[in-house]
Amino acid sequence: MSHFTQRHLPAEWASQSGVMLTWPHPHGDWQPWLGEVEPVFVAIAREVARRERLLVTCYDAPHLARVARVLQDAGVDMTRARLEAQATNDTWARDHGPITVVDDGRPRLMDFVFNGWGGKHPAALDDALTRHLHARGAFHATPLESVDLVLEGGSIDSDGQGTLLTTTRCLLAPSRNRSLERTALQARLHEALGTNRILWLEHGYLAGDDTDSHVDTLARFCDPRTIAYVACDDPNDEHHAELAAMAAELRSFTDAAGQPYRLVALPWPQPKYAEDGQRLPATYANFLIINEAVLVPTYRDPADSEALRIIGDCFPHREVVGIDCRPLIEQFGSLHCVTMQLPAGVL
Repeated sequence: MSHFTQRHLPAEWASQSGVMLTWPHPHGDWQPWLGEVEPVFVAIAREVARRERLLVTCYDAPHLARVARVLQDAGVDMTRARLEAQATNDTWARDHGPITVVDDGRPRLMDFVFNGWGGKHPAALDDALTRHLHARGAFHATPLESVDLVLEGGSIDSDGQGTLLTTTRCLLAPSRNRSLERTALQARLHEALGTNRILWLEHGYLAGDDTDSHVDTLARFCDPRTIAYVACDDPNDEHHAELAAMAAELRSFTDAAGQPYRLVALPWPQPKYAEDGQRLPATYANFLIINEAVLVPTYRDPADSEALRIIGDCFPHREVVGIDCRPLIEQFGSLHCVTMQLPAGVL
């Protein structure tokens, strides 16, 4: 009798063993902002370590010693933190970390190719990180499977029941998997991740985002029936028409049972700009679900409190914790982008 493995991609709200962080260092793009951005990482680490484990990659041994002191001084429970020294290009663990599937009840790390968001940035060190950490036993005994497909964790969202939410702008970008058109790419994703349905958003972007519209900046599953999404209520804002078109697409989607989703509009923060005048991608959709809590990015904006309230309503059984992520968007990402959850059994 042939044996078919039962593979699935857990939702983010599934039980977790820990969260992976890649710490900012002076050898990358964070160099001018290290003083501002490190406290954001400390705040995330502190909240995670209160509820689960932490796997932190540091650039080298001296950097590791320094990060360990910083975490200790911040009151982080170091018995729950594992620090590894491994050089990286950048800090976006969501995109260079492993995507974990559950195979016959056991976790398996899927190591996709990371090419710097379609060749925009150097990525060779980041692409090799998961293999280096795995070789050192950082993921305990969890098996690792390498997949010859470019895929970033921020570009997909899972309902835990076989459905993926993603964007055509990112996944079908010729700079990712040039030789694959939509049908072929779908088949490869279903095979690797154990999914059976993909909801493709054709619309939606944020100015300043250099990921080609990662879905985790735009729309997220909160449970199998609920999608929270970014909505722009300012008709004079450049995003207004595009995000209205995205909302219309979301209204047209149905779940696996054919029912429309419960859609929750997230507030629109006031425009944030870099010193050079470039608009920065501030989005409340970039939250991280962890055991018993949801960490929500805030931007020193009047809409912050409303965002916390709305996301709190989507997760009634979890504590909602705001993390000041204004420094993070200087490099065009936010809270979810710098974290990668590792499901139960990995660490």
